[in-house]
Amino acid sequence: MAAEGQAQTAGGYIIHHLQHLQNKKQTGVVDFSVFNFDSIFWAVTLGVVASFLLWRAAKSATSGVPGRFQAAVEILVEMVESQAKGIVHNATSRKLVAPLALTVFIWIFLLNAMDLLPVDLLPWITERVGIPYQRVVPTADLSVTMGLSLSVLIVCLVYNVKIKGVGGWAHELVSAPFGTSKNPLYAIPLGIVNFLMQIIEFVAKTVSHGMRLFGNMYAGELIFMLIALMGGAFATVGLGTGIALALGHIIAGTAWAIFHILIITLQAFVFMMLTLVYVGQAHDAH
Repeated sequence: MAAEGQAQTAGGYIIHHLQHLQNKKQTGVVDFSVFNFDSIFWAVTLGVVASFLLWRAAKSATSGVPGRFQAAVEILVEMVESQAKGIVHNATSRKLVAPLALTVFIWIFLLNAMDLLPVDLLPWITERVGIPYQRVVPTADLSVTMGLSLSVLIVCLVYNVKIKGVGGWAHELVSAPFGTSKNPLYAIPLGIVNFLMQIIEFVAKTVSHGMRLFGNMYAGELIFMLIALMGGAFATVGLGTGIALALGHIIAGTAWAIFHILIITLQAFVFMMLTLVYVGQAHDAH
């Protein structure tokens, strides 16, 4: 950690750690031809880990006294199921929505938890094998969080059609939130305004869903980098200041890591709850 901080300026250190391992440089604000291989790798790997943990819990479940792992998973399942019952009232839909919400919570928690690893640990290891850049917190990558929120949007659209039918949902798009009119002079303008408001609502919910998770995790990642710089400055200043910086690095790093456990859990819970709310709204008729 200190060695990297000595080799570069503080700004260069942060810029280096914010660089993704990409197939090519991004040339625009939106460029779908750019792939962040590090985010893809860790997201898929932790998705497999989350699936394995759930499979392992289901396979080893017993009707007797549960072990600690089974008890923890059962608490999570009951928590998600109770939240799903309060939001999604269709019992048939809950058979898919509740497991989806549970998977979302565990997966995003694991993605967020990568922020608790030492900032320089995995990048240092990958540099030894010739990989120059490595960002290991997928939820600090906007493309990942927006991909997750787009997936939730697709689920919502599917349930809108499934529950209300194509005709019913199409009618809702032009009749809510301002209603309709029997007068053709008002019906057409109202229908256009209603349709635009519905599209704006879908876009706003999707963007805010992904941006909220990204913003919190990106800020947390930056704070860990700043704390790492305190330790890296140990050998570049006087003895007294260096010792103070080293102690500050340990204290600040420990305090922020403990606090960050709450943040990563809360962000996973918020994303899961918004998923349930949006899917629940797809079941409601206006």
